[in-house]
Amino acid sequence: MAMQLLEKIQSKDAVIGIVGLGYVGLPLMLAFSAKGYHSVGFDIDQSKVDSIKAGESYIDHIDSAPLGTGVSNGLIDATTDFSRIAEVDAIIMCVPTPLDEHLEPDLSYVTNTMDAVAPYLRSGQVVSLESTTYPGTTEEELKPRIEAQGLTVGTDVFLVYSPEREDPGNPEFSSKNIPKVVGGTTPACAEVGKALYEAAIASVVPVSSTQVAEFTKLLENIYRAVNIGLVNELKIAADKMGIDIWEVINAAATKPFGFKAFYPGPGLGGHCIPIDPFYLTWKAREYGVHTRFIELAGQINRSMPQYVVRATSDALNRRKKAVNGSKILLMGLAYKEDVDDMRESPAFELMDLLKEQGAEVDYYDPHLPVITPTREHAEWTGTQSIEWNEQAIRGYDAVLISTHHKAFDLQQLVDWADIIVDTRNALAKSGIEPKDGQLTKA
Repeated sequence: MAMQLLEKIQSKDAVIGIVGLGYVGLPLMLAFSAKGYHSVGFDIDQSKVDSIKAGESYIDHIDSAPLGTGVSNGLIDATTDFSRIAEVDAIIMCVPTPLDEHLEPDLSYVTNTMDAVAPYLRSGQVVSLESTTYPGTTEEELKPRIEAQGLTVGTDVFLVYSPEREDPGNPEFSSKNIPKVVGGTTPACAEVGKALYEAAIASVVPVSSTQVAEFTKLLENIYRAVNIGLVNELKIAADKMGIDIWEVINAAATKPFGFKAFYPGPGLGGHCIPIDPFYLTWKAREYGVHTRFIELAGQINRSMPQYVVRATSDALNRRKKAVNGSKILLMGLAYKEDVDDMRESPAFELMDLLKEQGAEVDYYDPHLPVITPTREHAEWTGTQSIEWNEQAIRGYDAVLISTHHKAFDLQQLVDWADIIVDTRNALAKSGIEPKDGQLTKA
C-alpha cells in the first residue's frame, strides 16, 4: 500500500483532503493546489464551504485570486459531507486544540473530527494531524480510532504528525516555504508523510516519531512564551524605575550574538502561545514532573491585562477621573498587527476588566468590523467597530492601543485624544510625539 500511495503522490494523482478550513487549513489547501494537486476541504461551517466554492477568501491576509484560480481549474473543492473522505488519499487535520476552564487540554475537536472521519477511511490513505497537542496524542487518540475500523496503521493507513507553523499576516513566510517537521508512527508512515509534504512544501524535516514532532511544536511556542513572560516582568520593573523597557530591548538587540529581542505587550493572544505551554505542563504531570518555569511564565503573561488596566486607571486618576463612568476605546481587537485574527486576543480581557470596573468600552479595528462568536466572550458577539473620526475620538476619556495596525492614523490619534495608553510602543515606533502628559506606556 505504501508504494502505491507514494506513486500517487509523486504523479500528482493523489487527492488531498484538508479537514478544518481556518487559518491553517486554507493556506495549506492553496499550497497543494499551487503544485497541481486536487484538494477537497472539509468543514462543519457551511459559510466557509460556500466561500471557497465561490473562490472568495474569508481570511483578511489571504488573497482570493489563487483560491479562485484553483476553483476554476477544478483543483479546489469544499464540502460539509464527511462521507467524501473516502474520495481522498490524504487526510490532513487542522482543527483547534484549546484549553478548558481549568487550563487543561481540550482535545474534543481532534477526537470528534477523527470520529467523523474514521467510518470513511480505507486502505491506501495517509492521515496527518497538524493541531498543536501534547506528546502521545497521535498514537493514543488517533491510532486506536483508525484501527477500530479494521485497518492496520503502517500497513493499510499511514499515520503521521506534522505541526502547523502558520504565522498569519507574515509576508515573508507562508505554508509553501516554512520548513515542515514530520514524524511517523512507523517507518512506512514516516516515508509517506515526508513524501506528502515534500509535494507542496519547500523543506521537510523528518524526525524519529510522532512524539518528537509533537514535542517540537510545544518547544517552539514555549520558548516564545517564556521569553515574552521575561520581558513582561522586566517591563513592570523598568516602569517602577522610570526606565523605558523598549529602549532597553532595542539597545540590547544591537548585540550580534547571544541575544534575541522579545517584546512586552498587554497579554498573549493567538492560537498557540497562550495555550500550548499548558499542554506540556498537563502531560508532564503524568510523569511526576512539575514544569515550574513554564507555569510561572504563564502566570506573568496572563496577569498583563490587569497591569494594563491599572495603568489606564492611573492615567485617568492623574486627570481626576475614575475608570467607573469613563468612556474608553481600545484600538486593535486582533491579537497581532495587520490581521483579522482575534483568537485568544488579550483585547477581550481588557474590555471585560474595564467593563467590570464601570467603564463604557468600545473598540476600533478596521480588520474586524464586527465581533463574531467566540468560545469565551459571547457577550461581545455582534459588537461593531466604531467609525474613525475626530468627533468620535474626542468623545473618549482614554484610548488604549492594544494592537498596532499599520492602518491606524496615530497622528490623528495624538491630535484628537486626551489620554493615550500605549501597550505596543506604537507612537515611538511610528516617530510620533505625544503631547505633554498625554501618553502612558503600559
